[in-house]
Amino acid sequence: MSRLTAALAAVTVLTVTASGCVTVHGEREVVPSATRAEAAQALRDFTDAYNKADKAFDPALDAGRVTGPLGAVNQAGLKARHVTNPGGNPQHVPLELTDAKFAIPRKAGWPRWFVADTDSNRDKDSGPDDTRWLLVFVRGGAGDVWKVAHLSVLAPKDVPVFTADKDGFAEPVRPDEAGLAVAPKDLSEQYVAYLRTGRPETFAPGPHTTLWREERKKNAVLPGLSTQYVDQPLNGGDFAPLGLRTREGGALVFFGTRHFERQTAAKGVRLNINADVRALMTGEARSTVTKERVSDDAAVVPAVGRGPVVVINRLQGLVSAKGE
Repeated sequence: MSRLTAALAAVTVLTVTASGCVTVHGEREVVPSATRAEAAQALRDFTDAYNKADKAFDPALDAGRVTGPLGAVNQAGLKARHVTNPGGNPQHVPLELTDAKFAIPRKAGWPRWFVADTDSNRDKDSGPDDTRWLLVFVRGGAGDVWKVAHLSVLAPKDVPVFTADKDGFAEPVRPDEAGLAVAPKDLSEQYVAYLRTGRPETFAPGPHTTLWREERKKNAVLPGLSTQYVDQPLNGGDFAPLGLRTREGGALVFFGTRHFERQTAAKGVRLNINADVRALMTGEARSTVTKERVSDDAAVVPAVGRGPVVVINRLQGLVSAKGE
C-alpha cells in the first residue's frame, strides 16, 4: 500500500526541530486517503489478483489484496475449492469491474480507506438482476498495498448517495459517532445481540434480521438433528467498522460478525456434510459438526431519531469446521 507517497508529499507539514533537522508529520494531517488515479490502480490490482486466484483456486495468489471480513471469506473459500478441485476452476470467467465511482474520504492517520462503487460482469445491466459491487479498500500504512476488506453487492437503487465536500471528497464517520442511531463501534455487538435475543429493537425487519432469526428457529430442531447458534462481534484491527456519511444524514457502515452453527445428530442419524465443509473440517464428524462462518455486513444507519438500522448486505462464508 505504497502509492500515496507522492500525493502526501504535497500536503505534508514540515517542522524544523531545534537541532535544525526536518521532521515529517503527514500522518497528523487531514488528507485525501488516495488520489482517484491511485484508487483506480488499486481496483485494477485487486481484480488482477482475484482473477488469478479464482482461475487456479489458489488463495496465495490474492492473499495480499484482501483482508478483514472479505479476506476471511475469500481465503477459506479458495482453500476449500482447491481441495475439491485441485486442477483449478474449470468454469473460470474473468471478473470485470467497470464504471467505477470512488468515494474517497479525507482523514488523518492510518488506516486510510475508500469505497469503489462498480459495475461487474456478474449480472444483467438492467432489470431486477442489475447490481453494483461496493468494495472497501484499506491501507494500513505507508509501506502497505491497498487491500479489499469489504464487498457489498447491492441493487443500484439501494446504493446510498454519499455526502461530498466542495472538492468531491467523502465524509467519514467516527467509530464513536454520537449522532447516529448506533455508533459504528457498537454495531457488530448490537447486531449479534439482536440475532441472539431479538433485542435491541434497533434493526428493521428484513432478510438479514427477522427472516434470518425465523429461519434459524425453524432449523433448530429437525427430526434427528438439533442445531445451536452462537454469534460473536468482530471489531478489532482489519475487522474494525468503516462508515461514510450519506445525504440523508446517516451513514453506510461496513462491519463484520462471526457465527458458529453446531449440529448434533441423534443416534443412528447421519450428518449431511458437503464437500466444501469436509475440505475445511478437522476431526471426524461422528455425531457433531461445528461450522464457523464470517459475515461481511453493511448497514444503513440513520441519524438518531430517524428510524431503525437497515442491514442491506450480508456476504457470509464458511471459514472452518470441526467434527466430533
